[in-house]
Amino acid sequence: MRSIIDFSQGWLYAAQELPLGAPDGEFAAVTLPHSNKIVPHHNFDVSEYAFVSTYRKRFTLPEPLNGRRLFIDFEGVMIAATVTINGHSLGEHDGGYTPFSHDITPYVRDGENVIQVRVDSTERADIPPFGFIVDYLTFGGIYREVNLRYVEPVYIKDVFVRTKDVLSGTPGVEVDVWITNTTGSTVTRKIDMGIDIADPDCNGEVVTLECAANATTKVTLSCASDQLLLWSLKQPQRYGCAVTLEVPNAPVESAVVDEVCVMFGVRQAEFRKDGFFLNGEKVKLRGVNRHQMFPFIGAAAPARLQRKDADIVRDELGCNIVRTSHYPQSRHFLDRCDEIGLLVFEEIPGWQNIGDSDWKALSLRDVQAMIERDRNHPSIIIWGVRINESWDDEAFYTVTNDIARKLDPTRPTGGVRYFQESQFLEDVFTFNDFSNTIVAPKNTPHLVSEYMGHMFPTKTFDGEERQVEHALRHARIQDEMMRRDDVTGAIAWCMFDYNTHREFGSGDRVCYHGVMDMWRLPKFAAYFYESQIDPDERIVLRPATYYAFGDKSNGGGDQDFDFVVFSNCDEIEVYLGDTLFGRYAPNRDKYPHLLHPPFHIGDGQMWYTHRLRVPEGRIVGYRGGQAVAEARLTTDKLPKALTLTADDAALEGDGADMTRLVFTLVDGEGARLPHTHAVVEFSVEGEADLFGVNPFPLVGGQAAVYLRARHTPGVVTVRARAAAFGLEATARVEIG
Repeated sequence: MRSIIDFSQGWLYAAQELPLGAPDGEFAAVTLPHSNKIVPHHNFDVSEYAFVSTYRKRFTLPEPLNGRRLFIDFEGVMIAATVTINGHSLGEHDGGYTPFSHDITPYVRDGENVIQVRVDSTERADIPPFGFIVDYLTFGGIYREVNLRYVEPVYIKDVFVRTKDVLSGTPGVEVDVWITNTTGSTVTRKIDMGIDIADPDCNGEVVTLECAANATTKVTLSCASDQLLLWSLKQPQRYGCAVTLEVPNAPVESAVVDEVCVMFGVRQAEFRKDGFFLNGEKVKLRGVNRHQMFPFIGAAAPARLQRKDADIVRDELGCNIVRTSHYPQSRHFLDRCDEIGLLVFEEIPGWQNIGDSDWKALSLRDVQAMIERDRNHPSIIIWGVRINESWDDEAFYTVTNDIARKLDPTRPTGGVRYFQESQFLEDVFTFNDFSNTIVAPKNTPHLVSEYMGHMFPTKTFDGEERQVEHALRHARIQDEMMRRDDVTGAIAWCMFDYNTHREFGSGDRVCYHGVMDMWRLPKFAAYFYESQIDPDERIVLRPATYYAFGDKSNGGGDQDFDFVVFSNCDEIEVYLGDTLFGRYAPNRDKYPHLLHPPFHIGDGQMWYTHRLRVPEGRIVGYRGGQAVAEARLTTDKLPKALTLTADDAALEGDGADMTRLVFTLVDGEGARLPHTHAVVEFSVEGEADLFGVNPFPLVGGQAAVYLRARHTPGVVTVRARAAAFGLEATARVEIG
């Protein structure tokens, strides 16, 4: 039978190229996912991680082969990997964003085996996305998980679940199954398919198949059932489809020789000229772009952090779609999108540059690898088959579209460009619109795949006026998107700030393009997106103010601007002290198409003048005439507390699991102090390691470090101290 074994433990690592005979003493022990270099959160150069390194693992077979084949499966190695097993080189795999496997059956032996991986993390022009400067970083190492996979000589290679007649009341399921026969003889096998519902019509279908020698054979099974519920944004129902492979006429105890179970969802996702429709209902797509990078650890984030990003996009930002810019991302992130009802636009690696014929061949391989890995995810509604912001290339993009449509006829293709005159070979015209509004489409269906971003970079410690304007620019573009029936949606650039090359960003090698900072903590723009959440799901009341004395812009200038509150309430009341300053409705004059427009508190100058005389304020949110939320404000901006919060109370003791530790300097009402700087020092008691700058020079009032579990159970205590203010905070995490 099939056996999948986690192979991420017990590796050795050297930050240099070492020969096969190098002693183990030249390596350090590591657990995967692993970054070849821990870096600062800014002010570092690409050369710090762009080098050749070596990974090694000694192992004995965890299970005997017993006639089975043995594969090693790498989920992602950045950016080129040469695998050697017991001295036998298996060649170089080029590209860091898609998985690859090697059949190591001929090379393993009883007793000790040695696998060694040469990892080239330099920016090679022959491998996508490189060939020119790229506006993001490709941190090095074996940064995703590795598994061993035992299978019988005749085994299930792949399963693709397709749905049809979704809105008929009796949805149909068609399951494509590929059977690989590695033997030298034709064999007969039975394939049995079942879905985890109680309907017998969707269980027990059996097909008998002749599998040719040394070949892969495809068969399709099908069923239909009125018990299949639809996958939707609010009810993301998923099902397991189990496919078993049996030897005909064999004894019951040995008949089944392989089984694969894949998760899928039943939904109809259509891009039409007049909008996007999910299960026949028109849905305006509101989203953000996501890079896979994290501070300090680069891209080497375990499942927990990957899944947390999906939660942030949906639950904290209130978005319904995310674009995986500009490459396929972790399966853990996509799994979580499936689970919570977050739509996904996934695309191939690349950024503006198209290389030579060999480069294009790798890109075509990436199209295939991406789709074959991810086509069972109900969250994915479109494949990106162009190199982001590249020029037209009819021959190349005709092939990328053909591959996508052949491998997955159920989803449309898109291709991100930045000029409307581009040749339209895809099914959806996906367009990076940096007009500071939304231009009238020339091709439909039309999806805005990026906006804002570099047009108005904003830091968490920028003045209040810039922070507010940044947020309102996002609001204005979303309002225009909601107005236009010929635009299916708009995906902001981007979710969070990210590290970049010296040619981009703000000099410290950071692009401050996010609606959140790099630690996934909110700027005012994040408050706008959050305010679009359905109030039945969660009430949001976010004043976009620092509420400080002095110049209202906190950065010079004498322009008037309104005090803004982002909320999904019906009305708000604003108080200065105990005096009602005013009762306000959402500003539908400026934002007539948003579900929940911002609140503009009249004359900003009057607000600031009155505030000088009254140090405390509060805002009360009303829904249906009832008070449902309150935010309290104070002009006393001396730091009153240092907070330290772990995202998770418990971690797995596997040497890889991590959680984020958020620390913030706050005033007496718990509001962040963006212009209070402090050095924060951390100490850790227990079996875990801290990733981050320590001591940490905190700027902007908020940041985070990461805690990674070791292999020993127990309670870990982390203490943070801002000595300049005499403030301390503690967080505890249990290692299981």
